[in-house]
This record gives sequence, structure tokens and C-alpha cells, in this order.
Amino acid sequence: MTAHDIAQDYLKTGRLAALPDGHFIDGKTTQPSNRKMESFDPGRAEAFAEFSLGEETDMDLAIASAETAARHWRQVTPGERCRILNNVARLFRENADRLSVIEVVDSGKTLAEAQGDIQSSARLFEYYAGAADKLDGRSVNLGPAYTAFTVREPVGVTGHIIPWNYPTSTFARGVAPALAAGCSVVAKPAETTPFTALVMAELLCEAGVPAGLVNVVTGLGADIGARMARDPRIKQLTFTGSVSTGINVAQMAAPNVTRLTLELGGKSPLIAFSDADPEKVADGAYWAIFSNSGQICSAGSRLIMHKAIRDDVLAILGERAKSIRTAHGLTAPDMGAINSELHLSRIKAHVEAAKGRGAHLLTGGDVTVDTDTGKGWFFQPTVIADLEPDDPAVQEEIFGPVLSVQNFDTEDEAIQLANGTEFGLIASVYTQDVGRAMRVASAMDCGQVSINDYWAGGLELPFGGNKKSGYGREKGWEGLDAYTKVKSITISNAS
Repeated sequence: MTAHDIAQDYLKTGRLAALPDGHFIDGKTTQPSNRKMESFDPGRAEAFAEFSLGEETDMDLAIASAETAARHWRQVTPGERCRILNNVARLFRENADRLSVIEVVDSGKTLAEAQGDIQSSARLFEYYAGAADKLDGRSVNLGPAYTAFTVREPVGVTGHIIPWNYPTSTFARGVAPALAAGCSVVAKPAETTPFTALVMAELLCEAGVPAGLVNVVTGLGADIGARMARDPRIKQLTFTGSVSTGINVAQMAAPNVTRLTLELGGKSPLIAFSDADPEKVADGAYWAIFSNSGQICSAGSRLIMHKAIRDDVLAILGERAKSIRTAHGLTAPDMGAINSELHLSRIKAHVEAAKGRGAHLLTGGDVTVDTDTGKGWFFQPTVIADLEPDDPAVQEEIFGPVLSVQNFDTEDEAIQLANGTEFGLIASVYTQDVGRAMRVASAMDCGQVSINDYWAGGLELPFGGNKKSGYGREKGWEGLDAYTKVKSITISNAS
């Protein structure tokens, strides 16, 4: 069945066929748990399936399975790992239609966005397949008396706590490099988006990944997520989520000195100078904040503009924002739903507080529904203009389709505003002056900068943040560092 066929069937019946309802441990789906939780379709605000709520015993079995599998996998030749990971990419593409629809119903995003996520997930496995047989050490010159070199070894069992906003691509960007490096995996998807990780784990085994190497346990973060974070058998923990939860995870992992990669919040700026094209700035800001309904840690949630182009940019951007059609992700809208009722209430509280402070709302500002059905968790595309640097709408991550606008006169002021939050994930600079672009890029305290195209870059580049946006890097060659440890070996050449 095509994505269109699967989507139409779901819109008619409200059900998706053959969804896993157990965990995936040791190469197979377990029997459903007696403890279950409903999974909701954000576009309808209705439950469409149930999934198992894992217990500590489930996590213990998954980690034990991964520990056994890791001992075997590290002995598999890099060339064989390469072949298997390429096979995973092929199977993901063959099952892209089904995975995409599941992603829409699980997360609330549009089908076009979900299809892009599945393709990027497949590409991640291709990229790291190509790295599997190139994880070399280096020769070190200690003079004629010694021969010295380094080797990169797998760390062992890795834990992955997957967020709800990008459940497929975030799963892939951690699992693919871990497998390429020779590690095993235990993954805990978010409780609002459990299903794609389970289906992807099935496909990994079908592609030839040995049983036990990738395990998925569904349930609550406070239960099984905490169990994973505290387990000494987990040698690397990769977490994507909020700053507060990331701090808790780090504290739980600290007694075991577990290696950590933390990809946390963001309040990323798009900085536009007076020589920038207002049309291009408005277009960049549009996609930076309204993609995935603004539910992106690296969303361009702050637009920092030179006062000379402020009016032109906001006129264009405001009209485009007002024209956005929000509806169920399977009906080809411009923007999909907010992932949960709880998160929708958080976005609404942020914007209501801004209204209470007398903020200038250019457009949007309220909860809405799918106009075709009267259902769903949606928030209007919102632009809040002319904010002061200390305003909560500037300082706090809203994680929704809400753009905060600031104005500046000088380059130094723009840099100060851009760096003026506790986050440091990404930034973008719009200007025709190459020297200025490079000066500002150098001055940004963040992990990634793009010039004249907010989403420029790709999975080949490392991704991660500074300050409270976290530490460690995912994607790119640097994404392998978390899953390998370096050993130095020295041989005496004396006879």
C-alpha cells in the first residue's frame, strides 16, 4: 500500500494495522504487558492504539540482552557491519510509506515532514555504514625506540532516550553510529510517540542486525528511563529533551561515571542585517519557526533584525503566517498539530503571559482546531514583535509555532542580543557582507551557524549545543566519538 492508501484507510477507520503492542527485546516483540497506556493522534486528540508500559524487569532484560549481543558484535568485521547497515537503509526506504504514516499519527506532524524524516533516517544508516570500516586509529612517532599507535574500540552497551518531536530521525542518529562503532543499543522512545522505534527495531533485525543488538522498551521516563540512566551496564547514554530532564538524567548517571551526550533546549536566533533581502529573511524565518509546528530544539524562535528592514520583513512574514493552514497531518496542511494536550497548554500559557505583559502580537496567539473536523491540538502561527532582551518570550524556550522578534542598530548589539540567552544551539546570519557574516559567526556561542539559509547543512555536519543546550555532538564523523574509546599501544623496539 502507498502512503496515500494507508492514510486514507486510517482517516476512515481511525486505526493503523499491525502496530506492535509489546517491547522489542532480544530480536523479537514481547507479549503485551498487563500495564498499558493509550497513544493519541494529536491531529484528532483521540486515542488510536495502546502500548505496553514497561517495568524495571523489562529494562533489565533489554540491557542484559544488549550486553550479550555487544560481545558478539564487536567481533564482527567492519565490512560486515557496513553491509548490514546499508541493508537497514534499503529496508527503511522500502517501508517508508508505512513508517511515514505511523510517524504522522504518532507525532502530529505533516506527512511531507514525516516522509523527510524517514529518508533522513535511511541516509543516516548509509552514512554510518560508510564509516564502519574507516574507524582507524593513528600512528604516533615516539622515535626509533618505540612503535606506538592508537585504536578505537566500542564502548559497549549504549542507552538512547528518544524525544517525541523527531522519533524516527533521532532514533537513527544515535543507533546508526552506535552500531557502526560496534556497540549495542537499548532505546526508550517518548511515551507519546512509541511506535516508530518499535517498527524500526523490527526492520533492523530483518536487515540482518543480530538479535539482542537493538532493544526498545516503551513506557514512562520516570520508570524505565530512570532505570536505564542509573544502570552501570550502560556505558554511554544519549539523551534528547528538555534542560530540566537532561539535568536529572545527568545526575542519575553520575554515580556510574556514565558517558553522556545531552542535546537539550534552544532559543536560536536568525540575525538579519540591513543589507539582507527582506523576502529571503521572511522566508528563512517562516521555515525556521513554523516547520514541525515549531517543535524543534533548533527552531529559529528569535528573529533579530536591523531596524531598517524590520517593517518590510514583518509585513511579508505576517501575511504568510496568517495564510498557514493547520490541519491533520495526513490531509496535506501547511502545518500540523501540537504533540500533546499538555504541551499545547504550555504553549498557550507562554503566549497568554506575553499578552498579559502587553506584548505586540502581529498575528496568531491562540489555540485552534482542524477546521474540517473541529478536533485536534493546534496552535495558531504566532509572531510577537519588538520584544526587550529580558522578556520571557525571548529568554524561555516555548517549543511551538511562536516567533519572538527583536530589533537592533549595530553589529555589536546584534551579537549581544543573539548570545543573550542561556542557550547556544544554532544561529543563522543573513547579510551580503561576507566579512560581517564571518565575524558574527565567530562571535556566536553556539554549536552550528548557517549563512543566508537557516536550515543549511546536513547530517554530514556535527550537531549539538553549548551552554544549557547541552554537550557532545551527534551526526557527522564527530557523532561516532560518543560510541568509541581510544586505547594507546606502545611496543618497545629493543632487541
